[in-house]
Amino acid sequence: MRDVRATRPGLLAVGMSAPWYTTSTAFLEALTEVGVRYVFANLGSDHSGLIEAYARARAGGTVDRFPELVLCPHESVAFSAAQGYAQATGQAQAVLVHVECGTQNIGGMLHNAAKGRVPVLVFAGASPVTQYGEHTGSRDEFIQWMQDVHDQRGLVRGYTKYDYEIRVADNVKQIVHRAAQIATSDPAGPVYLVGAREVMEQRLEPASADRPEYALDRYTPVEPAALAPDTVRAVGAALAGAERPVIVTSYLGRDREAVPALVDLAERLAAPVIESVPMWLNFPADHPLHGGHQWNIPERNPLLAAADVVLVLGSDVPWIPVRNRPAAGARVFVVDIDPLKEQMPLWHVPAEVFARADLGTATRQLTEFLDEPGRLDAHAVRERLAAASAGRQRHLRELIAREQPDPEVITPEYLLGCLREELAAVDGETIVLTEAITNYLPVSEHLRRERPGGLIGSGGGSLGWYAGAAIGVKLARPDALVISVVGDGTYLFGVPASAQWTARRYGVPSLTVILDNEGWQAPKVSALGVHPEGAAAAADDFGVGFAPGADLPAVAAAAGGALARTVDDPADLPAALEEVVETVRSGRSAVLAARLAPVEDPARRAGRDTGPAAP
Repeated sequence: MRDVRATRPGLLAVGMSAPWYTTSTAFLEALTEVGVRYVFANLGSDHSGLIEAYARARAGGTVDRFPELVLCPHESVAFSAAQGYAQATGQAQAVLVHVECGTQNIGGMLHNAAKGRVPVLVFAGASPVTQYGEHTGSRDEFIQWMQDVHDQRGLVRGYTKYDYEIRVADNVKQIVHRAAQIATSDPAGPVYLVGAREVMEQRLEPASADRPEYALDRYTPVEPAALAPDTVRAVGAALAGAERPVIVTSYLGRDREAVPALVDLAERLAAPVIESVPMWLNFPADHPLHGGHQWNIPERNPLLAAADVVLVLGSDVPWIPVRNRPAAGARVFVVDIDPLKEQMPLWHVPAEVFARADLGTATRQLTEFLDEPGRLDAHAVRERLAAASAGRQRHLRELIAREQPDPEVITPEYLLGCLREELAAVDGETIVLTEAITNYLPVSEHLRRERPGGLIGSGGGSLGWYAGAAIGVKLARPDALVISVVGDGTYLFGVPASAQWTARRYGVPSLTVILDNEGWQAPKVSALGVHPEGAAAAADDFGVGFAPGADLPAVAAAAGGALARTVDDPADLPAALEEVVETVRSGRSAVLAARLAPVEDPARRAGRDTGPAAP
């Protein structure tokens, strides 16, 4: 049969004797140029050009000019690994997924990066655009008709800062450089590129992909913004004149250098700092001005309720108005990289100033203003500091009291207190990934992390981020001890078999601690919040129990060779934690499940169960 491709003009524009260089080659080079070290990939039929480019580079000894390829058997693991690396370093990494099916598999993790303002570069192939062999890469598998959808980019448009299709080979580097520039400019976030197989197979001269106007120094991120002088004076004067100033933040700690700047500002004012729904360590937990953490607390925060001036420094949810908000007469000022939350259709904080600025820069500006002679009443600052220190000490004593062991069952507070003591004995850097959902507050309060970057959350609400994020964080910080603290529901959402296999293959061990209450606590808490005296509450009938319980650590042992431990006796917990920590430090992953009180009463559940009997 005649080869139709041989008759198509332009197909062999570069002779076969020339060095192999394609759109895929230029694309991978461009990723390296923008600082991508790893491509976390779930490969498919649309990636033939990229697979060939890697193979030829390895054969020719030039693969170092491409990012390292990390294979992940599930797309959500790949995406969250890239996100975790970016969270640990600030440097965007790349994710490679398969057409629209792979794109949909990253949906939840894409939400996390978007809401957490984390830069991630996503490339998805597209179904070939020809079907009779017109070009190299034309359709030759049935699935390529099935996966051809009307608007593949539309699947992600609600969550990405930029989406674009690579349509020709010549400007592929320009597109990658622009995508990285947008992804890393605040507010940062994910970007999404697609390219049909024929385009990614297209041959071109290397020089045409390296034109001067495509140079990386023409695509730098937007410089950090500062507060306008008038805004500094307005906010600074309000803080200086406040009797009870309070600072609220959620994600200032995205910038590690902003944390000591916030400490300086808080100390100048003797203003307590409340961490509201924190996904980062924003303020050292051992500092006397730490005003505590708040999540879905059912009562008013006393510091917030008493404040006469509130400075919101980077927060999506500084408080929940129906339950907890400042007094009606309090003056509120919002300083944020995203002060109006333009991607949140319903959002409002009653502030008299909304200012867009880099949080670290703005914080230093306000401190400089307050340092001017005569701005602050030194006596009032000393009194506020004394009161805040006494309040913090009282709260710490309350927390320690909650950590006392129950002889019958492991409590989250006891578990986290034991883990804190174990980590205190570890030399070197430790990074905790928190995705414990209804136990977010105990994790923050009882682990009490102190070092910037030492506590990281997903940034959003889609569960399972921890599993891939641990891989990315460990690749970014190879000498750190990486620990994930999760619920049993979150553990299962993380596709642990895929994540543990990947971690073993690439030598990036971590510890996973599961708070196993055999169910989904969050839906139960939500239902009780709306119907505290309803039928579900009366019968403890929420449909959220996981009984019969599963051997969750065994999944990690089977898939990744991890040490698997389950503990249900509080007396055994300290020794078990010591064992799993030492195992991970020696180079092997470990998973420890601590059995807590079940989310639903098993006996009452058995009485309601009308399903078929277990075999």
